[in-house]
Amino acid sequence: MVSREHKRAVLYEKLQLLRSITNSHALNKTSIIVDASKYIEDLKQKVERLNEDIANAQTSSSSSDQTPLPVVTVETLEKGFLINVFSEKSCPGLLVSVLEAFEDLGLNVLEARVSCADSFRLQAVGGENEEEGESIDAHAVKQAVAVAIKNWSENNEHE
Repeated sequence: MVSREHKRAVLYEKLQLLRSITNSHALNKTSIIVDASKYIEDLKQKVERLNEDIANAQTSSSSSDQTPLPVVTVETLEKGFLINVFSEKSCPGLLVSVLEAFEDLGLNVLEARVSCADSFRLQAVGGENEEEGESIDAHAVKQAVAVAIKNWSENNEHE
């Protein structure tokens, strides 16, 4: 009897953990599992998109003798965007260029993690400035960051 109740309690705990990890609001077991399955599919699609972006960046960089440009990915969040910029090499001055692009778009940086040691990695959460009238989409953010990277790259070639 105790064993059955213990198993039930452990199962309930694990379902609640799964529910919280997947941001599910479901109450019954089946719905929690369905939400978890959808969450896993979303993660698989994100991984696929990131792998495609990396493959595209590698193909474009291997076709030229130049240093490859950093890879940019942008995801739409509930209120804003998750912007990732990655380069295998250190990129002095790139952070400033990217932040200026955010400013030009009217994006406020709500949270950011940056590493500039041997490689360059920026992960930023940007929210739209409420006072700016027009809204922007993920594609516009990605394009603006890509232009900032291209301009930064061209300025560094001449130095």
